[in-house]
Amino acid sequence: MTPAVTAISAITLATHDMPRAVGFYEKLGFAPTYGGADSDFTSFQAGSGFLNLIVADPKQPLPWWGRAIFHVENVDAFHARAVAKGLSPLFAPEDAPWGERYFHIADPDGHELSFAKPL
Repeated sequence: MTPAVTAISAITLATHDMPRAVGFYEKLGFAPTYGGADSDFTSFQAGSGFLNLIVADPKQPLPWWGRAIFHVENVDAFHARAVAKGLSPLFAPEDAPWGERYFHIADPDGHELSFAKPL
């Protein structure tokens, strides 16, 4: 039998500015479980896994790498909270032909995040 991946434990994103990044994720509703604004490494609980931030050398560019997708209970409410906190999603929630309601937002370092719920 071939071993199978059963879950993602964590995703780690690089940042040049930890206080700014932590502030962004806190506005989205993530709560730090380790580290924080003054740390070089911060973890946030994301369901059964973690979203981590690590400080990168400011001389190292942070190129676009892809998209992290998070399932949420209510996409429209999640979007409304982001907007109410002064964040700028890339578009309003919409229904996708692949069967999810979703929206995207970029963090301050350009990492793209998608918040979705299966229809």
